[in-house]
Order: sequence, then structure tokens, then C-alpha cells
Amino acid sequence: MNGLRCFRPRERNNQLLKQELETAFDGITVRIEKKNRIELSIARNGVLSVLSFLKNKGFNHLQLVSCVDWIDDGQLELVYVLSAYMKEDTFEKVEELNIILKTRIGRDNPEFITSINIFPVAEAYEREIHELYGVIFQGHPRLTHLLLDRDYSIPPFRKDFDTRLYVDDFFGSVPAVEGEGESL
Repeated sequence: MNGLRCFRPRERNNQLLKQELETAFDGITVRIEKKNRIELSIARNGVLSVLSFLKNKGFNHLQLVSCVDWIDDGQLELVYVLSAYMKEDTFEKVEELNIILKTRIGRDNPEFITSINIFPVAEAYEREIHELYGVIFQGHPRLTHLLLDRDYSIPPFRKDFDTRLYVDDFFGSVPAVEGEGESL
């Protein structure tokens, strides 16, 4: 009844996927973190190839694209989280295996190629990262505001964004509320 039991044990499947990735891609680092998570690191020029490869392997759900600011290293890290929805050609849910793909780009000129040709859902994630970290995704059809109503000299999720200066600049000119300081 449960078609998942005819597969090899998950740990062996993970090892096979690890070997396949290491054979197919130069410079990739593959770590099996837990039985349900594999972490990949690769240079920026290999990311789209790895994403296509994984999608063809059944990891057809892009759960998230995120960004981490490594200010001391002068880099931003793009993080893609993938999983599979269902076993191919059936309606059976696959036991969840998360693939976490990481790559780093320069912080001073943060540009990367869009992944929306592989995963259309990446469109909103890339807009968010563009707005909050300043990454320009080449080939993206509309890098417009998603969450914020204006541009900032330093994107607000970068570690060198000065929150206090922002609050002083933005709210310092707001007039006091009538009756402020009066006792009720």
C-alpha cells in the first residue's frame, strides 16, 4: 500500500544523491546534515545548473530564497531551500528532504542571475532580496518594490543599516500628538 517502502532507506538515497552531485559538478561541497537535510555550497556560476539538476531529480518545490549579510567577509550569501512535493506520477507525499543550496556574492556589487526561468516562484523572493539587501538579479523582469515604499541609501536588512539614524530622520520631524504630556 505505501509505495515509499519499496525505496532504499533514506540514508542510502542521500548518499547516492551526494555522490551524483559531487560527480556532476566541480567545486561543489555536499554535507548531509541530518537524514532529512542536505546542504550544498557552490560558486555562483554553478547555481543555476545545480537548481536545474535538482528540479529534474524531483526537487520541484522552491520553498525559499533568502540572503545573509556576512559584513566582515564583504559578502552576501544567497540561500535556496528546495524540497519535493510528491513522488513523480503519483499522489503520494514524499518524506520531506530539504536541499539547502548556498552561494556567496560580493557585497560591494551584489549581482546575480535570476532563477525564475527554473522556478517562477522565485520572482517574489528575488524582489524581496533586491529591496532588503540590494542584490540586483540580472534578467529579472520587474525588480520593483515589494514591501517598502521607498529606496534607502543602505538596504535596511544589511548589517550596516543604521536603525537609529533612520528613526531620527523619519520620525524626528513628526509633530507631537495634541495633549502629549498632559495627565488624564
